[in-house]
Amino acid sequence: MGKVISVFGSSQPKPGTAVYELSKRLGRQLAEAGFTVATGGYYGTMGAVSEGAAEANGHIIGVTSGQIERQFNVVPNQWITEEIRYVTLRERLMHLVLQNDAMITLPGGIGTLSEMSMAWSFIQTGELPERPFVLIGDMWPKTVKAFAHSAYVRDEYVDYLTFVDSTETAVAALEGYWA
Repeated sequence: MGKVISVFGSSQPKPGTAVYELSKRLGRQLAEAGFTVATGGYYGTMGAVSEGAAEANGHIIGVTSGQIERQFNVVPNQWITEEIRYVTLRERLMHLVLQNDAMITLPGGIGTLSEMSMAWSFIQTGELPERPFVLIGDMWPKTVKAFAHSAYVRDEYVDYLTFVDSTETAVAALEGYWA
């Protein structure tokens, strides 16, 4: 198993959409680079990243939760090779944020924003040692800029984040960190 990359993203994108295909490409490229992929284990971008990593014979960790399965009537995606199962969403979230060597955030909604902001806060407060934290897509610079008012968020905290517009740049940023 290579370094574990937690990938945060939305459960909403369907196969064939631009963000699904981007996520699938990311999973494949991460696996080809020798990384282990960890996702929330279900559908949307989680499934796409898992599918792409599986196509490249990668190791895919799906971090799942009985609470999510009961609430949304879902099962883990078919591509995960290792399932880590928790009872609650909170436990699942904490695992994805804490148990990794780096993190990538794809476009997403409230859940994705929660994962991103919790991870960012944990790095900022020292709860997590600093590590690569890559955000893909044009929504993230806009979101962070709207939030990161200088009276509350120091520039050095924004510097913990790497904003990219492609999967190739995201993977290169990870590879460069450990080069």
